[in-house]
Amino acid sequence: MLATVHSLFHGVGDGLREALAMLWITWWPLVLGLTLSGIVQSLLPRDGLRSQFGRTNATSVAKASFLGVISSSCSYAASAMSRALFARGASWTNSLVFMVASTNLVIELGIVLYLLLGWQFVLAQFVGGVLMIALLSFATHYVFSRRYETLLHERVLRDSPPVMTNGGQSWRERVRDTASYRRAAKFSLGDLTMLRKELLAGFVVAGFLMVDVPDRWWSHLFLSGHGIWTVLENVTIAPLIAVLSFVCSVGNIPLAATFWAHGVAFGGVISFVFADLVTFPLLLIYRRFYGTRAALRLFGLLWFVMTVGGFLVDRLFHLTSLVPSSHHVRFAGANFPLGWTLGLNVAATLVLVTLWLLARSDRSGTLAIDPVCGMAVDTTAPAATRHFEAVDYYFCSPRCAERFDQRHVTSA
Repeated sequence: MLATVHSLFHGVGDGLREALAMLWITWWPLVLGLTLSGIVQSLLPRDGLRSQFGRTNATSVAKASFLGVISSSCSYAASAMSRALFARGASWTNSLVFMVASTNLVIELGIVLYLLLGWQFVLAQFVGGVLMIALLSFATHYVFSRRYETLLHERVLRDSPPVMTNGGQSWRERVRDTASYRRAAKFSLGDLTMLRKELLAGFVVAGFLMVDVPDRWWSHLFLSGHGIWTVLENVTIAPLIAVLSFVCSVGNIPLAATFWAHGVAFGGVISFVFADLVTFPLLLIYRRFYGTRAALRLFGLLWFVMTVGGFLVDRLFHLTSLVPSSHHVRFAGANFPLGWTLGLNVAATLVLVTLWLLARSDRSGTLAIDPVCGMAVDTTAPAATRHFEAVDYYFCSPRCAERFDQRHVTSA
């Protein structure tokens, strides 16, 4: 009995140390990525692009992708923003392209990928993201006919959010306006608050998977040693594992690193990274937004582009000899490197304190904090609002508004 208890505590300790080692290595790039993301969101006006997405062509797809990149956000907020774009006249394809870009082609994702897995995975993320967007542009109208798109548009119009404004400022004017940097700090801290649970879950789960799951379990789940059939099986299964992981956005990266460390094919890891849009909670949100049948079609479409994108990236990187030669990951063994890592982590912590002070000094009133997830929300274009006990509340997504109702309104 004592041996069993000791073994249990030893396993828990090893898993937590592995999770802390991942957090130690990625702390400064997370702060850097979120800081840059907040600056981009604050300085670049986004509403000027929204009126240009009505037709699906190469130009509109490129603009929707760019808007997604500068709207760096978690999967939940991205799904709500995509729905808002669709309600305001964007084509269904462009709305989906925006959603994919805003969760898979973002700064913090690339930085964490680089720190945990290396530059090849960062390049694969970018190439795969472009391939996914191209596949979406081609395949969406086969899954959703023009008539189906019209019916979906009518459905979302019943509860559409208002259009975002930028106060008439260009990005050059915003660069010279000190208030822009206070708003940027709010965006950065809001994103960090919004992602805290996802990040914590991703690191903890990845830590335990790394040290406590026997290698034979991985070999049963993912094939190995069968050439191209291994890649096909891995890229097909990996997004389905993401459905059950309940971890999205940057939180997926530690799990992806764990998969790579246990021998999953390069393309399988990439398809898992892209699968943050098909976690089970998000599938329920799609069902609420568009109905059960449309949600199932959307899941099938996203699973297809993630699988094919991962496979194409794998083949392309093998042909160009860009696949890493070993399955080494930088956090294996619960190492806590000092030197420049320590210095950068201390600097990142000081930056985070500075952001907090800047955010507290913002009195513009154009940004509010979602009381459920903590995300910074533009008050001119919230996904949902509530007026409760003489106070207005703004939400990044209808999901957060519904959770607020469950906590407050229904119990009042």
